[in-house]
Amino acid sequence: QVQLVESGGGLVQPGGSLRLSCAASGRFFRINAMGWFRQAPGKQRELVADITSGRNTNYADSVKGRFTISRGNAKNTVYLQMNSLKPEDTAVYYCNAVVMPDLVVTTQLWGQGTQVTVSS
Repeated sequence: QVQLVESGGGLVQPGGSLRLSCAASGRFFRINAMGWFRQAPGKQRELVADITSGRNTNYADSVKGRFTISRGNAKNTVYLQMNSLKPEDTAVYYCNAVVMPDLVVTTQLWGQGTQVTVSS
């Protein structure tokens, strides 16, 4: 069974930086796109950024120029470098991956979520 394990959240002051990491563990044939979503209290979950297996990236307008998504060389890890953080970036951040456990099945997986709080 494939699982996504996240790390790197925490409390940071406005203007600060954090780096989130997510690694897929278990047996799988291939991981296609990976990404990060976030959900603030009382709001819907929204896409922050995603990256394909070919390393094409896509960002929400609210984070462009501040956040950078990347994948590890083994392609089973994804990172989110968050710079110039703002209080409105406060949310639970979720890792997401489109995984092929075998040649036939494609499934979408979610991490457990990691809290990011931007506050002075």
